[in-house]
Amino acid sequence: VQLQASGGGLVQAGGSLKLSCAASGIPFSINVMGWYRQAPEKQRELVATISSGGSTNYADSAKGRFTISRDNAKNTVYLQMNSLKPEDTAVYYCNSDRKYSRVVTGFGSWGQGTQVTVSS
Repeated sequence: VQLQASGGGLVQAGGSLKLSCAASGIPFSINVMGWYRQAPEKQRELVATISSGGSTNYADSAKGRFTISRDNAKNTVYLQMNSLKPEDTAVYYCNSDRKYSRVVTGFGSWGQGTQVTVSS
């Protein structure tokens, strides 16, 4: 299983970034995908999930600003982040599993993270 996250960077508050997570070695089209983040000295937290059918769920902190999507033909999940805030600064990771419960509890397969830094 390989999950490679990319697209992070440094952006000013109010700006946007689009993260990507390319997957290989998994049955991507039937897997649940999730984005997590971990800020310094904080626990990893779930940001958003998307089911194989396209149903989405978001953490309260992400609602209205972030959009998760997937392209099954490209085996890729995306996280469009708008109106970024300094508190969004974290390493962002993707997670994947066939079972929704394992993704939301962080027991699916992990990819390498990508750093997002939002300056004030």
